[in-house]
Amino acid sequence: MQAPRPLNKLAMILAAAGLAACTTTATNQKVTIQEDFASTDIHAHSFPGTDKATCEAARRALLSQGYVIHEANPSLVRGRKNFQPGADVHMQIEFHIVCAPDSKGSNSTTAFVTAVRDRYSLKKSSTSASLGVPALGSLSVPFGMSDESLVRVASETIANKLFYERFFALVERYFDDSSVPEPETTANQLGDQ
Repeated sequence: MQAPRPLNKLAMILAAAGLAACTTTATNQKVTIQEDFASTDIHAHSFPGTDKATCEAARRALLSQGYVIHEANPSLVRGRKNFQPGADVHMQIEFHIVCAPDSKGSNSTTAFVTAVRDRYSLKKSSTSASLGVPALGSLSVPFGMSDESLVRVASETIANKLFYERFFALVERYFDDSSVPEPETTANQLGDQ
């Protein structure tokens, strides 16, 4: 039997490296295709008023739909709601809302909203106990009990435009008009001069 030549070994190594590179490139392309950064209007909406007023309206909108607020300040709101569509399925939606003034001196704020949906499934595991008997040694005795726990099986950012449009419309309903500064009229400007 003849030993493999160094060129054959080199060719096999290069072929293996090429296959690994193709696999990695295909995986990276899937991620790149899903995240194309083309649309900016799905997760953002501009409101008249301050960041504080916008986040307060968003907080009230979430509260009106049964969300539990975990964090709320003048520029950030986080709320979560639980759903149970089936006996062994549990879902959770968490909203993250950041309110940012459009520009210095501007009377408008953009709310950047992301909703993440997590899905949990009920997993069961049986329990057994060991019993030590001096003459016989240790015996494993199964109990009829089983432990049940929720395990997260999926997590995704909701990308449905209609979902966010309905949320933004609800925020507008809870927007406090008193927080929106009135535009100055020309009569007021002439009187100040």
